[in-house]
Amino acid sequence: MSIPTDPTIAAASQEGSGGPAAAPIGEDVEALGRGRLVLRRFLRRKTAIAGLVVIVLLFLLAFVGPFLTHWSYTSKDFNAFLQGPSTSHWFGTTQIGQDVYAQTLRGLQKSLVIGLLVAVFSTGLAAVVGAFAGYYGGLVDRVLMWIVDLLLVLPSFLVIAILSPNFRGHTWLLFVLLLALFSWQITARVVRGLALSLREREFVQAARFMGVPSRTIIFRHLLPSMSSLLIIDATINVGAAIIGETSLSYFGFGVQPPDVSLGTLIADGTRSALTFPWLFLFSGGLLILTVLAVSVVGDGLRDALDPNAGAVRAR
Repeated sequence: MSIPTDPTIAAASQEGSGGPAAAPIGEDVEALGRGRLVLRRFLRRKTAIAGLVVIVLLFLLAFVGPFLTHWSYTSKDFNAFLQGPSTSHWFGTTQIGQDVYAQTLRGLQKSLVIGLLVAVFSTGLAAVVGAFAGYYGGLVDRVLMWIVDLLLVLPSFLVIAILSPNFRGHTWLLFVLLLALFSWQITARVVRGLALSLREREFVQAARFMGVPSRTIIFRHLLPSMSSLLIIDATINVGAAIIGETSLSYFGFGVQPPDVSLGTLIADGTRSALTFPWLFLFSGGLLILTVLAVSVVGDGLRDALDPNAGAVRAR
C-alpha cells in the first residue's frame, strides 16, 4: 500500500510514530502550487477574465449605483410620466412616474443575490446528499437516491408556480429555497458516483483503519477531492438560477410586488418594448449581460481546473 496523500492521515501517522508532522506542510505547499497553476490557467483565458470583470462591475453597479441618484425604486415623480432618459431620470420613467434606473438596479440586486444563494444552497445540498449516499451505500444510498429520483420526475416549474403565490407577503428567501430544492438532483447523482469510486481509494481506507469518523472522512477527504466539480457546478447554477427566477417572475410566480427583479421589469416592459423601449431594454440587456458573463467565467474555471476538458472541446 502506498503512503496516504491526505494531509490529515499523514499527520496522524507521523504523530503515531513519534516523528515530526512534516507531511501537512508539504501538502500545503503542493496545494498552494496547484492553486497557482489553476490561477495561471484561468488568467490565460481572456474571455473568462472579461466575464469576471463584467460580473464585478455589475455588482458595483447594483449595490453602489443606487447611491448615485436620489430616487428610490418605490418613489414616484408625478411630473414625469413615461419620460425618456434624461438628466433627472437616467433610464427614463414608468407609466406611474417611477425611476427606471432605480428599479433596474434594484432588480439587478435581487437577481444577483437570488442566483448566488440558489447556487450555494443547491450545490451544497447536492454535495452532502451525493457524498453520503455514495460513501455509506446500502439503505442510506437507496433512500437518498429515491428522494432524488422523486424530485427529478416532479415538474419543478409547475410546482413552484403553484406554491409561490402562497408566499406573498413573506420573505423572498422562501422563493430561493424553492428554486434550490429543484436544482441539485443531477449533481447529487454525479457526486454519488465519484464518492463510490473514492471510498475505495487508499487514503480513505487508511482513514477507516485509523478510526477516523465517517462524517470526517466525507467532509475532510471526499468532498475536497471533488472541489473542482463543485466549483464549476456552482458557477453554472448561478446563471441557471437567474434564468429560472426571471422566468418565474415574468409570469408572476417569483418576486412579488412591491419588490422587483429583472423578470418583473421585463414583464412590465414587454408590452411597450417598441413604443417605450427604455422600459424593456435596460433590464433585458443587463439580464443577457449577467448570464453571459457568468457563463464565460464558468467555462474559464472548467478549463483551468480540468485542462483536458478544454483540449477535448478544441478538437
